[in-house]
Amino acid sequence: MTKHFNKLTSLVLGTTLVATVASAAGGGELEKVMKARGLTENDVIRAAKTYNPTGGRDEFIVFSSGGQSGQVIVYGVPSMRILKYIAVFTPEPWQGYGYDVDSLKILRQGNIRGREINWGDTHHPALSEKDGKYDGRWLAINDKANPRIAIIDLHDFETKQIVSNKVFKSAHGGAFFTPNSEYILDAAQYAAPFDNNYHPIEEYKESYRGGVTIWKFDDKIGKIIEKDSFTVEMPPYMQDLSDSGKGVSNGWGFTNSFNTEMYTGGIEVGMPPNEAGMSRNDTDFLHVYNWEKLAKLAKDKKNVKIINGHKVIPIEVAVKNDALFLIPEPKSPHGVDVSPDGEYITVCGKLDTHASVYKWSKIKELIKSKKYTGKDPYGIPILDMKSSLHGQVELGLGPLHNQYSPVDGEIYTSLYVDSQVVKWNYKTLKVLDKENVHYNIGHLCGMEGKTADPQGKYIIALNKLAIDRFQNVGPLHPQNHQLIDISGKTMDLLVDMPLPLGEPHQAVAIRAEKLHPHVRYKMGTNSKTGKEHVGKTLAGQERIERRNAKGKIDPKGKNVFIYSTFVRSHINPERITVNKGDNVTMYMTNLERAQDETHGFTVDNFNVHASLEPGETAEINFIADIEGVFPYYCTEFCSALHLEMMGYLMVKDPNKKYVSAQKIKMGTMNKEQLDAEYKKTVAVNDATDAVIQSVVAFLKANKFGDHKTVAALVTDAFDQYGQIPAQKKLADEAYKKGDIEKAILFENMIWQLMVKTADVGIRAKDALVRLVATKQSASAQAGERTFGEGGCSGCHVIGKVSSGPDLTGALQRHENGEKWVSKFILNPEEMYDDPYVKSMIDYFNLKMPNQHMNEQETKDIIEYLKWIDENANLF
Repeated sequence: MTKHFNKLTSLVLGTTLVATVASAAGGGELEKVMKARGLTENDVIRAAKTYNPTGGRDEFIVFSSGGQSGQVIVYGVPSMRILKYIAVFTPEPWQGYGYDVDSLKILRQGNIRGREINWGDTHHPALSEKDGKYDGRWLAINDKANPRIAIIDLHDFETKQIVSNKVFKSAHGGAFFTPNSEYILDAAQYAAPFDNNYHPIEEYKESYRGGVTIWKFDDKIGKIIEKDSFTVEMPPYMQDLSDSGKGVSNGWGFTNSFNTEMYTGGIEVGMPPNEAGMSRNDTDFLHVYNWEKLAKLAKDKKNVKIINGHKVIPIEVAVKNDALFLIPEPKSPHGVDVSPDGEYITVCGKLDTHASVYKWSKIKELIKSKKYTGKDPYGIPILDMKSSLHGQVELGLGPLHNQYSPVDGEIYTSLYVDSQVVKWNYKTLKVLDKENVHYNIGHLCGMEGKTADPQGKYIIALNKLAIDRFQNVGPLHPQNHQLIDISGKTMDLLVDMPLPLGEPHQAVAIRAEKLHPHVRYKMGTNSKTGKEHVGKTLAGQERIERRNAKGKIDPKGKNVFIYSTFVRSHINPERITVNKGDNVTMYMTNLERAQDETHGFTVDNFNVHASLEPGETAEINFIADIEGVFPYYCTEFCSALHLEMMGYLMVKDPNKKYVSAQKIKMGTMNKEQLDAEYKKTVAVNDATDAVIQSVVAFLKANKFGDHKTVAALVTDAFDQYGQIPAQKKLADEAYKKGDIEKAILFENMIWQLMVKTADVGIRAKDALVRLVATKQSASAQAGERTFGEGGCSGCHVIGKVSSGPDLTGALQRHENGEKWVSKFILNPEEMYDDPYVKSMIDYFNLKMPNQHMNEQETKDIIEYLKWIDENANLF
């Protein structure tokens, strides 16, 4: 019933959209745009399917590998708008990743054999699962170049852990969660000795090995537990991608391979190249292993070898315990994918035109009855390929990767050579549809397409080449992700998205509703650990401490600790003086509670940067090894007084004697002039306060507390305003003592606090107006849009006299007001001699220009003005 209803709804909506486009194309602005750009109706429909209006949200969120950037790219579907880059294996300046102490600790977890590694080649992101379905909590991703796995916390989209593989030298085949996130499967790529010693290539078969590392994962804290992790030794067959069984095959893992020939090249000594020698055989091997049984075996030290401090289960132990098997598969495969119910396992060989579908129940029976066709050179039992298969189907040239849909048996496969996506049925083994893409597609990204609950709707083609699709920006072209609508009988390519970062290799998509990220941290949180930061500093706790080597406060110590706070628009403290050679540690706490009020921090010339989200505490550290004066400032534009959010680090040489400059006094003002300046400053503050009080009265009258988003802004404004009495007391005391100069400075500080209060307060008022005003009609919405886009707002500010008169009540100022205003909008020059218009021209010294509005636009503006009058008390 639900499926039929959804199809009917889709049909009705689609028909309505076509009708709307066809109607609009008959005349008006849309027709002009379509003609000017050479667009068809189908182009407009495709655009509408991917368009998100301002403030709109996507249904799905995609996490794509960033390839050689070492990062993760986050974008939305269907809009294909990039939302974030997540720093993982590579320093990332904007977020301060690798430039503040806490993030640098994460980055340094990825050191290998004591060496700093500052780049990565991210390949396969994986989302944590519950019962084979994405739970939206954790994201794992591998680094092929330097065998590592990183864990990203999806509560704040930050990398929290990097673990290096102690026995692999490269690892392409990760990361793949088991159905309840107990483990992460991570296969080696290029076979190499597990130890860190030299072994000649002639000993390849004896000393080189492949394998799958099975990382123990604690899904409660989002961490890999290294001591409970282990590697299954495998032959040097170049293990590639993996998938974990689910449903009926839960507890088993599947990893394909290439180079079962165990060829090692030697082009420099006259041998055929690797690509020839590694693809001689008609088949390679699919590795089938019982990770659940292997995990139990790994707990007994008799079953493992310890290599580089890491547990390894030897081949013979896995074989002896019936936990490792091989099945021939099409040569040079590049992926293995388990169906949503776990019964079917699809493998595509990129040098074959076929997809091979294995059936778990057949494999399970062969294992149970020990029906083997033989063993490989390492003693691993081999199952018969034909007896394991459900069947094969010819798809096209270069089949690679697969994604499933909610339709029974439906699967989508990328064809690298043919540059196509093919839809087919893995149960009936019939091809259903093909769609051309641009060009040389690698991976596919379905909407939760490799889970027990695939969503269908869209497929994304991750293409390796863009060639002629975008504006030429040099020899290096972007990658091209193409969104394909799969909701109909045939596939429909909707939109191209250039990705100019690394080589996005694989991507996973999840329903946006499953993600629940924070909007702020609990005050003083270390975002990398989730715990309270040792440097947490609240307002009034700001200080500078000098300590000795033992950590005790000592005026002669060389370790300077600065406890600072950040809030719009100042950094406290604003002056820091240290000695050349001091070891400087600065703790920074963002005191903001408002959403999206990030602050950044840097000290010029010292190569440090931190990004402070609301509530976060971060730490930077540097040696003050050069003398001079160095401004520090907030790097994130945060308020109207952003440029004033700064301070000075002054580094003096303790071995030098400095001649003090004469203190600069306030010009040549006498006492009377200073007193006049003081009174002027107080008067400005009083006037500003009157504006603030009017805003406060409006907010209270309209029950701002009933609206959470507005209440948060008001709280933030009151935080600023609450600091004024203390400053006022200092100003009054200074004035009574006759120190007018200091009193003026304090009054200036009051003015800055008032500006910040007004800034937030007016934002709160504007937000509240929209919440409490009557709902706009479609015509009034169009009128407001026309009012803004047509240039009206350049002179007219609703609720205020600006370069032109306030239009609140404009329709009541004239007899037949609507007709009068309409006529004036359509032909203003014909009314310049009207007495009322002439008086306005004389007053504002400005004539209303003809904005060339048409009659419909004019009608819409009239409806907008009516809406303003209905809500006049709010403006």
